[in-house]
Amino acid sequence: MWYVIQVRTGTEEIIRQQCEKNIDKNILERCFIPYFEEQRHIRGEWITLRKILFPGYLFVITEKLEEVYKGLKGIIGFTRLLGTGQEIVPLTEKEIGILQKFGGREQVVVMSEGLIEKTYVTVTRGPLMGMEGYIKKIDRHKRKAWLELKLFGREQMIQVGLEIVSKTLGKE
Repeated sequence: MWYVIQVRTGTEEIIRQQCEKNIDKNILERCFIPYFEEQRHIRGEWITLRKILFPGYLFVITEKLEEVYKGLKGIIGFTRLLGTGQEIVPLTEKEIGILQKFGGREQVVVMSEGLIEKTYVTVTRGPLMGMEGYIKKIDRHKRKAWLELKLFGREQMIQVGLEIVSKTLGKE
């Protein structure tokens, strides 16, 4: 089962390392932070950077939640496991599917490429292929797209890298 840990933004990597060091690998299958690639124009050239996809969140995969929870209590900076009220709830199959489609095994959402014809966006390469309906905003100059997805039990606005390689206005 996949669970989400809420931590203070900026401490994700430190807490991930503590989890891997202090929680037995027989209990904790995997602890990870999803990232996305974005391109920045620095000193005249485009550089690809990795940024945290969900700032303030860490993901764990385990079948032994109680034991992981006990281990998490000893980790400095641990805030809470996400859930509803007092109940800790794992991610749904749909949410896991979205994360796996976007980030693959490494959980890195690579840059996508697409085009705009009239007012329609078509993604031609990358993890956003087939996800055009979730795109709410595009910044062509910064090569970013914002998607609205239902994750962790609520609507989330996430940003990912998207380069629009052509735009045609067309005539009606």
